[in-house]
Amino acid sequence: MCASYGLDPRFSDKSDILAGEQAMLDALREWARDNADETLRPTGKLKRNLNPVVTWADGARTRESAWWGYLVDGEPAKFPSINTRSERLRTGRGAVPARAIVPATRWFEMQKPQKVWHEFGSGELFAMAAVTRPGRAADGTAYTCYSIVMQDSPEQLAGVHDRSPVLIPAGFVDEWLSSDAPAADLVDEALARSRAELERVSAAAMAGRP
Repeated sequence: MCASYGLDPRFSDKSDILAGEQAMLDALREWARDNADETLRPTGKLKRNLNPVVTWADGARTRESAWWGYLVDGEPAKFPSINTRSERLRTGRGAVPARAIVPATRWFEMQKPQKVWHEFGSGELFAMAAVTRPGRAADGTAYTCYSIVMQDSPEQLAGVHDRSPVLIPAGFVDEWLSSDAPAADLVDEALARSRAELERVSAAAMAGRP
């Protein structure tokens, strides 16, 4: 389960996740500076920490501020919605629902039973796969809501936590965002490509919680 992550404004995009999108990169860095490196957590009723995601609209990538977790009947969902299991996603009929990538430089998980927090990262920008749906808060405000797609962790990370985000490489971003391929085909391709991305990730123990 991924319940917190971070976006360091000093990030580099050496892998060209957002190649040619200089305005978007600049906007992400400005957002991250304004956020003062605060840990990003699921959005709540009171603290509406809308987070940047990249979606697909009118044939191009677009950046928007989105609600982490789903809204149902004007309230945060009563069911778990901040993460979506890739295993369940691939069994859907037709194409995968609307998608996003979530720009991040690290995510955090607690190692059990030691109860030690770890930071996962590679020192670069990466793109976590997400699915999205429209939502509306109690006051009627409309939001794009997102859920981060999770998979079994690779061997080098599984000793710390058994689940990891699906990381989308640069050359697969547009396909992830826009493809109308059957769910199983798209998710399987994303999982295959994510393996190489996760090889670059390491986990470091933290002195406290993020």
